[in-house]
Amino acid sequence: MAETNYIPRLKTHYEDVVRKQLQEKFEYKNPMQVPGLDKVVLNIGVGEAVADSKKARIAAEDLALIAGQKPVITKAKKSIATFKVREEMPLGTKVTLRRQQMFEFLDRLITIALPRVRDFRGLNPKSFDGRGNYAMGIKEHIVFPEIEYDKVDQIWGMDVIVCTTAQNDDEARELLRAFNFPFSK
Repeated sequence: MAETNYIPRLKTHYEDVVRKQLQEKFEYKNPMQVPGLDKVVLNIGVGEAVADSKKARIAAEDLALIAGQKPVITKAKKSIATFKVREEMPLGTKVTLRRQQMFEFLDRLITIALPRVRDFRGLNPKSFDGRGNYAMGIKEHIVFPEIEYDKVDQIWGMDVIVCTTAQNDDEARELLRAFNFPFSK
């Protein structure tokens, strides 16, 4: 990705196909009204970090491989004695992807990672938040080809939140369907 004029496949698909499709379906007068993708947030919560603080760092390294961008380690805001959590203790890792990296990640997610998920029956079409954002969970982070299965000592689950500029869930659902998100029936 060293080239500056490189355009991801999914972005080209959006500009050439999806935008026109959505403009016709929702009868937008201005092409700038058509919803688009804003950002993708990836999160790995590491509950085991309470016993071993190195686990959060290892999860961050794996997330960096998946996202192609350096993640931040999230820390506890408050101490909670019941869970043996102290303030500022590392508990997970997250990264926000925008522009090129976002399109590249979504392309890998849809075409490579989701088909590799065991017993995959499609994404839940109801996991929208009411404002056009979609959230999903992946049980095993090893479905991404960047992670070498033999070198993994622990398998973590992962949250993927896709933020769109859509005003409501119906617009967002159509936008993600146009990107070939495999929603279940």
